[in-house]
Parts: sequence; C-alpha cells; structure tokens
Amino acid sequence: MFRAHVSLQEMVMYLLAFLIAITVHEYAHARAALKAGDDTAKRMGRISLNPIDHMDTLGTIMFVVTMLNGFGLAWGKPVPIDPYRFKNPRWDVLKVSIWGPLSNLITAGVLAILFRFVMVPMAAVNFVLLTAICIKFNLILAFFNMIPIPPLDGSKVLMSLMPVDHARRYEMTMGRYGMIILLLVLFTGVAGMFIVLPTRILFHLLTGVPM
Repeated sequence: MFRAHVSLQEMVMYLLAFLIAITVHEYAHARAALKAGDDTAKRMGRISLNPIDHMDTLGTIMFVVTMLNGFGLAWGKPVPIDPYRFKNPRWDVLKVSIWGPLSNLITAGVLAILFRFVMVPMAAVNFVLLTAICIKFNLILAFFNMIPIPPLDGSKVLMSLMPVDHARRYEMTMGRYGMIILLLVLFTGVAGMFIVLPTRILFHLLTGVPM
C-alpha cells in the first residue's frame, strides 16, 4: 500500500496522518454513541480530539515497524460502547459504526478542498505533501473499516442490516473465526480489493491527481 524504503521525513508525515485519521475516526464513534444515549465513551474521556486519548501503544509501534517494510499496519484504541444504553439498539449500532468511516471520508473531502483550491507558496511543498498523505490515509481507513469482518465497523453495519437470526449466526461464526479470516484477508492481499482500488479512484476524483 506504500512504497518501500520511505524516508524519515515521509515516515513522520505518515505517522501524523495516521494519528489525525484515527483520532477523527474514534471521536466520531464516541460522539455518535453519546447522541444515541450511551455515555460510556464520554465517561472514559474518548470524546476528544487529542490523539493521545485514542492511541494504542502496540498499534502505533506496529505502524512504525511495518512502515519500515514498505506498508502500514496499525490500529487505534477502540471506543467502548454499551448498546443496551441505546434508544434503538440495532439502528443505533449501525449509526455509531458507520460514523467512523464516514468521518474519514468527510475529512478527506475537506482536505481535498485545501489541496485543490487553497493557494500555498512553493516553499510549503511539505504541507501539500502532508495534506495528500492525510487524504490517502483517511480514505484507506474508511474503506478498510468497512470490510465486514469483526472487529471492523463493516461487520457491525452488516449485522444491523441482517435479520436478527442471521445476524446472531454471523456473530457467533465470526466470534470464532473472525480474527483468523481478517488476518488471511490482510496477508493474502485480498484486502486490496476492498481498499486499494476504491482509494485510488476516490483520491483521484478528490484531488485531481493519481495516487
């Protein structure tokens, strides 16, 4: 997903982009959960735009390690929710789940406006590059999280749309094999079908330049 042998400067930019994308993503989950009636995330300090509140130490270290090998694998700290506190559990779980990826798409759109229409001096080429990387990261995170395999958001969206009995069977099956399936999807390259092509297409549409 990223080219091998990135420079230190590029790695810092990728790390900043990751922190921005994951912060927006988790904040959106926490805010949506509060609006749906669950204040668990609020009580745990997760309605925050401070990246430290959403960082997972192992996930961040893994990002740095994998970036050294030309790709990025990372995760943030999941937002805790209690669906029993929701006013309409099935519908609210769907809304809370989808707001994470949606927030990344919105962020990518806003940054694309800056990228395309805000004039910056040539000396600010690093700012332009960082903006492009942030757009890419937000798109990647959005599409990745919509893969319908737990613990990703797409699985919760799918289960919310299924008939209750089908959703329960899906949850039981994925509870046993979900992580194995997810690892296979990641390391066999199957995830690329869900992430790389749509990211490239939307990045081009938003910025006007190929990824």
